[in-house]
Amino acid sequence: MVSNSAGGRHPRRSGSRESVEPGTQLGALEAYAAQAHGYLGAGGEELSQLAGLLRPLVLESWLRSVRGGVDPMDVLNERGLRGADLQRYRDAHPVAALMPLIDKLLVQDTARTGLIVVVSDQFGRVLSIHGGTDQVSAAAETGLRAGDDLSERRVGTNAVGLVVRTGRAAWIHGPEHFLHRMHQITGAAAPVHDPDGRLVCVLMIAGGVRVAKPEILALVKAAATAAEMDLLLSAMRAGRPGAGRNGERGSEAGDAGRLGLDVLGLGQPQLTIAGDRVPLSQRHAEILLLLAEHPEGLGADHLALLLDDTDLDNGTIRAAMSRLRAVIGSTVVGSRPYRLRVPVATDVDELRVALDSGDVDYALRLYAGPVLPRSTAPGIVDLRDELRVRLRTAVLSSGDSGVLRRWTEAPEGRDDATAWAAYRATVDRDSPLYAQIEAKIRVLDRRMGADATQMQRYGS
Repeated sequence: MVSNSAGGRHPRRSGSRESVEPGTQLGALEAYAAQAHGYLGAGGEELSQLAGLLRPLVLESWLRSVRGGVDPMDVLNERGLRGADLQRYRDAHPVAALMPLIDKLLVQDTARTGLIVVVSDQFGRVLSIHGGTDQVSAAAETGLRAGDDLSERRVGTNAVGLVVRTGRAAWIHGPEHFLHRMHQITGAAAPVHDPDGRLVCVLMIAGGVRVAKPEILALVKAAATAAEMDLLLSAMRAGRPGAGRNGERGSEAGDAGRLGLDVLGLGQPQLTIAGDRVPLSQRHAEILLLLAEHPEGLGADHLALLLDDTDLDNGTIRAAMSRLRAVIGSTVVGSRPYRLRVPVATDVDELRVALDSGDVDYALRLYAGPVLPRSTAPGIVDLRDELRVRLRTAVLSSGDSGVLRRWTEAPEGRDDATAWAAYRATVDRDSPLYAQIEAKIRVLDRRMGADATQMQRYGS
């Protein structure tokens, strides 16, 4: 991209590879990225100028960040997992078993060089940061803090977020970061997968310009590979499925890569395959989501009951699976029982993790609406109700006026009298907003009273 950018030519016109190695003329890369931030600040039609200035992987991430409403001028806040909550989450996470190996391979040597090591979970939540005291403090000022969320949806383009999004190693240098506060760091990150191909964690080495060297990316990728081998050996010793015959990891299904499934909200369900978004029919989305929710697999009879408790027979299920395989590939779904042979990351899972970690604000941002709201499949209805109840309970328990305001503004919370009462409790009585909330509660009370009277009138 920028390897032949001398003479002012745009990097896209240089004829270089789509994947640019660390160490490529960083001065040119920085200049182009700085120019791109100017167009980003202007917004509107100026965004079309970004294509000639950023590496393709970075450009795609920037555009997703723009669509997701990430603010490049975002400042640090106290959102995130902290203290005892973070410790419990970290101790229970599978990466805990890998930390002695990660410490030996990365942390001990890296700390002596003035760089830091960041370990995140499979969703981009930072579990721990290792390095010298001064370096860790400096990183915290940019937003690299234990407990913070580095997913692309939260902070835009960064190395950890890209690995979570793509499942592949990535490096991001200085102003290639979407957020201005992260422009002083360079990160090289690599994924760690379990024997079944599911993302377990992300390892990143971060620091200044020294990180923008091929050797650093190679080092973190080697450490990630060693961690994967450790997980594989542990699975083989325990006799768990997924370790592969003769210790071989992966299969034909592994070639399909990591899939993403978005089913929240009124929009058409979407499947992400190798970075490309494919629209799904409701039935195909229902099947994929149910299989993702049951990694142990589902027999045809069980799947039929979860899809329709009256009409579906095994022949209909087989036909539906055949059509689904035609859309997503023949190796993604196994048979007898039906099960996913490729990891599928769903927005439902991401919402659950946010709720599990206590990040209600982020959970509410993720919640674009109910799970497949048009679906009447019993298994989907149960999942939809479970998530809504969990989210509403978390919102009501948060005591956060901003969270409660957003819930009461959303369609599902607009007539939620309990939520309005909780919102009122967070507002100063002398505030004009208090009077507005009070008026809304009175309207809801009158409406509920009228509904109750009507039910009594008709003997309900």
